[in-house]
Parts: sequence; structure tokens; C-alpha cells
Amino acid sequence: MPTPATVSAPARPEALAELAAVLPLLRELNDLKRGRVAGRDGSLAEQLFAGAWAALVAGEAPTAVALRQTARALIGVRLPGYNEQLLRTLGLDEEAAAQVLQQALRGAAQPLDLALVAQLVPLAGAAELQPGRLPAFVAQLAQQPRAGATHPSRSRIMLWPPESHADHCALVAVYAVLLSPYFGAEPGAAFLTGLAHHLHNAVLPDPGYAGDELLGEHLTGLMTAATQQAVQQLPAALQPEVEAALGRTRALDEPAAQAFHAADVLDRVLEMAWHDQSAQFRLHQALDDLNIVHAGFTQQFHWQVLAAAGLLPIDS
Repeated sequence: MPTPATVSAPARPEALAELAAVLPLLRELNDLKRGRVAGRDGSLAEQLFAGAWAALVAGEAPTAVALRQTARALIGVRLPGYNEQLLRTLGLDEEAAAQVLQQALRGAAQPLDLALVAQLVPLAGAAELQPGRLPAFVAQLAQQPRAGATHPSRSRIMLWPPESHADHCALVAVYAVLLSPYFGAEPGAAFLTGLAHHLHNAVLPDPGYAGDELLGEHLTGLMTAATQQAVQQLPAALQPEVEAALGRTRALDEPAAQAFHAADVLDRVLEMAWHDQSAQFRLHQALDDLNIVHAGFTQQFHWQVLAAAGLLPIDS
């Protein structure tokens, strides 16, 4: 439950030195909030969030859940929505399906700690757990939008599309696993902290920093009551682990807490960076940088059509 934060020593310099190399991958993973596939509810990030809670409620250890869901997230960077079941249904044998998924994971994971990658690769084809009865807070957090950037003395800026709290928690959890080797953190503890850190927003709408300041002395009590409602939906055996994870959100005195807090701030700022990038996107980037009219037997014809329509210079 919310309590005053614990003061700790500064972050390990060697951990911070690794962040720049990992940042491009974190940017790509951030787009799982906006990716969707037919036949499945919610964004790819929301699906990861629900799958993680389904596994935890079913009694799986947090570390096993953390590594499997992180493997799925990395595959989703290269092959969004793909899994072994889909590939096998469409004719690939078990070996070929595993090879495709492992190749996707390795491609995305190039900047990561090699020991962590070695743990993730065998999980690329792990079967997805069919969710049983999920806690109500899972769907509520997928429906609850985040406030975005707010300030007590400035008008609110509405950003579209808004991310959900399930989106944010899923990505923070995955980021925390990816950063855990640099902070010397146990990945399951870091993952569970990210997964659970906004349980209170299942019932509390997010007013942002501006609203938190307005609520003042009432904020802690409201968060405590709302968080307790969510925790009570979990099996009794899981509740102490989630309570311990929530304690890390108010501390910086252990590696898992540092991995979580690093992941949290990176996801919050990368979400704003995505909106900035989206607003600055220009047509020439699609045509020149991303080769949206890519090589093939129709390429020349496509260029002629676009030129005739006035969408690019005649001599392109």
C-alpha cells in the first residue's frame, strides 16, 4: 500500500551506461501498445498483460511468467501476433515453427544481455496458457486510459490514441526484465512490480499529476483502498507476492526496485516520444526512408500511378 518512499544510494553507473544501447529496442516494444491482430481482444500489450495475470493466477512462478511473456514481446517486435500454434495450423512443422520464432526473438534481442537472451530463446515456442477466470481488474485496467502529461498550472493536453493502464503495466514489466541484468535484479520480482504497480487505477480514473496534486492528503487513502480491492481478487497464495511487489514501487533500495523504476520512467517518456514522432511524420519518410513502394514487379507501375496522381515528382 502507498507509504513514504525509501531513500537509497544512487543507481549503479554500469547499469545506466547500458541504457542507450537498449533504447532503440524499447522504442520498438512500445509500439505493442498500438498493435492489434484479428480474433484477439485488445492491443498486443494488453494481451501480454492478461496472459501474465492468467498464468500467475493459475499458480505459475513469477520468474517463469516474466521470461515467457518477455520472449513473446520480443517476437512481437518482428512478428506481431505470431505464435507456434498459428504457424503449425498453417503447415509448418514443430521444428520450423520454433526456428522462425527463435529467429525473430534473436533479431529483436541483439542489444540485450547475452545470458538473458539465452534464457529467452528456448521459450520462443512456449504454448500460450488459455486464461481461466481472470480478476476483474485485468479488463478494467485495459479499459482505463492513462492521463498522459498533465501539470497543475497548465491546461490538459489530450493525446490520441490514449494508452491503457494495461498497456503501460505490460511494457513496464517487460522493460524491467530486459533491464534486470544491468541492475543485478531478479527478473520475476522486477516483472511483477511492473505488472502490479497501477492496480489502484482499476477503479480510480487517472487524473494525472495535476489531479494527484488536487487530491492532496486524500490521495494515499484512495489509492490504498482501491489497491486492496484489486489484491483481494487474487488467490491467497499470490497476494503476499503482489504486496511485496507493490512495496518496491515505494523504494529504491534493492535491484528489482531500481529495474522497475528505470522501466517505468522510460516507458512514460517513450510514450510521449511516440506522440512527438507521430506528429512529425512526413510522407517523404514513407517513400524515401521506409520504401513503402518496395521492390517488385509492380514497383515501376506504382511510381507512375503516384506521379500521375501528383503524390511525387514525375522523375521519381
